[in-house]
Amino acid sequence: MTDEGSALGSRDPSGGEWSTAARAALVVALLYLFLTGVELLSGGFKTMGAGFVDGLFEGVSNPVAGLFVGLLATVLVQSSSVSTSVIVGLVASGVVGADEAVPMIMGANLGTTVTNTLASLGHMRRDLEFRRAFAAATVHDFFNILAVIVFLPLELATGYLSSTAGWITEQVIGSSGAEFNSPLKAAVKMPAGWVKDLLSGVGAGGNWMGGLMILIGLVFIFLALAYITRNMRLLVADRVEAAINRTLGAGSGLVAILLGAIITVSVQSSSITTSVLVPLAASGVLTLENIYPVTLGANVGTTVTALLAALATGNPAAVTVAVVHTLFNVSGIALFYPIRALRRIPLRLAAGLADVAAERRSTAIIYAVGVFVVVPLIGVMVLR
Repeated sequence: MTDEGSALGSRDPSGGEWSTAARAALVVALLYLFLTGVELLSGGFKTMGAGFVDGLFEGVSNPVAGLFVGLLATVLVQSSSVSTSVIVGLVASGVVGADEAVPMIMGANLGTTVTNTLASLGHMRRDLEFRRAFAAATVHDFFNILAVIVFLPLELATGYLSSTAGWITEQVIGSSGAEFNSPLKAAVKMPAGWVKDLLSGVGAGGNWMGGLMILIGLVFIFLALAYITRNMRLLVADRVEAAINRTLGAGSGLVAILLGAIITVSVQSSSITTSVLVPLAASGVLTLENIYPVTLGANVGTTVTALLAALATGNPAAVTVAVVHTLFNVSGIALFYPIRALRRIPLRLAAGLADVAAERRSTAIIYAVGVFVVVPLIGVMVLR
């Protein structure tokens, strides 16, 4: 990035303030497009009818299948923000129940780490760099895997996450049995209605209408999140690396967690936050121990997108599922991070796998393909 670009146009003759303000305004407009996409997605599934939808999501009632579906969806779209927003839309439309969505959310959380793992493979030609980079990438994997191992059975046995999230939702927006009059929903209902009227005007109806609404909604979600991420990265990228280095130099784990969450909310992508860490680890600038808490914060920060999507639906069940996503990640941190013995489990697993992968490069490829593609595909096929 050039000095001019890194200054975000501050040396532009028209004035840097306008450049920054224009980008910020664009982000707001893109956020509106994103929320409209969620509304179209939800409305499209309602229009399609229960019979089609039941066939489409048959088998997701199995929690492990739901976990793998969420993982695969995130791997395919390379964005947990997209997949969790889609899940929220499905819950809002009544296609997927809140209880069924919880494992899907956990799977989406797992899938988001594939970006880091793939990024680390770029260092394969240099042994020491690759060892550091692969450990930095997979520590995020192992933390999320361990969190699922603990909290999925706990959720199935006790309903801890869904019941707690339901209580929080009720305190914030009222009874879960009634619709929440969301101002966000009112704001996006008009453009979603325009799209529906346009489709009706060209002769679309029934399942065709619903299918086209889903397709347009997905396009809106993809485009909006892609350009939000791009613009937010331009707005804050120069500050991200400096903030990480400055904060981690102080050695405070809690501050590093907060930093990871704040950066991720700012750029609307946990992949950006954690991908910044991979080259810093590879070069030896940051240690695995310093990187670890930032990835945990990124886990929490990435849940904000689903919360916004849920609020746009005005559906308490959808809000509950979004709160589950946040609660799941916060609970994982609360369980594993404060106690040193537990905190070091993901670190040791990541370092051990990195040692093996540095000796045999094929191990890294087998791990990435196996964990993120082969195992979930087999799981979905068997459990459906």
